[in-house]
Amino acid sequence: MNPDRTSPPDPTRAPDRTRTISRVLFWLALIGATALALMPYPPHLPTDRFGDKFNHVLAFAVLAALAVPAFPAMPRLRLIERLSFLGAMIELLQSLPWVHRDCDLRDWIADTLAVIVATLVTAALVRRKAS
Repeated sequence: MNPDRTSPPDPTRAPDRTRTISRVLFWLALIGATALALMPYPPHLPTDRFGDKFNHVLAFAVLAALAVPAFPAMPRLRLIERLSFLGAMIELLQSLPWVHRDCDLRDWIADTLAVIVATLVTAALVRRKAS
C-alpha cells in the first residue's frame, strides 16, 4: 500500500522521528565524548577555560538529555546507572599508563551528578510536553 504523498504528516509518527534523531545524536555524542576522554593529547576546546569538571558535566548532561528521548522505554534509574558506569569506565581506562591521562574520582562524581540532574530535568520536560 502506497501512502498518499499529498496527505499531511501523521502526528503519531513524530515521536518515532524524535526517538530516531535522539538515538543518532546520542550515539554520535557518546562516541565523541569517549574519544575525547581517551585521547592521550586531546585538542584544546573553547570550554577548557571553564575547567575540566565543566567539560565532564557538559558531556554527561548532553548524553543524559539525549538518552531520555532516545530510549523512552528504559527506566530512568537504569539510564542513570548506565551513564554513570560509562563515566566510571572512562576514568578506569584513563588510569592505564599508555593512555597518558589522569584518573580522578571527582570526574566520575561530576559525570554522575550531571547525569542525574539532566535526566530528571529532561524527563520532566518530556512529560510536560506530552501532557
